[in-house]
Amino acid sequence: MGIPAIVHLMGEDAIYGELDTPPDPTHNFLVLRKLSKKDGKPLAYLMDGVELVLYAWHKITFVELLQDVQIAASTAPASAQPVMAGVSSGQQTPAGTTVLGFFRDDN
Repeated sequence: MGIPAIVHLMGEDAIYGELDTPPDPTHNFLVLRKLSKKDGKPLAYLMDGVELVLYAWHKITFVELLQDVQIAASTAPASAQPVMAGVSSGQQTPAGTTVLGFFRDDN
């Protein structure tokens, strides 16, 4: 299992994906797997069968790294939020996030 993350792209809605390793600001791209919208629905601009996407760092505003989260199923209502894994059914606690931001000066 990868590291669950929410990636905020410039001019687009944030997306959910999994990272193989923690982000490295010295790389040119961020590698994401298992992409979806934050509500668990598929991304309309990806073809069926896409397993891995590379996003250039200059297109990313910031990245939220999540711990022990499950993204809502695609049949869940749009208001569904990620919840902590291991919480008894019936009680859903909002998942905590860690914000990891990289600021680059490309002058």
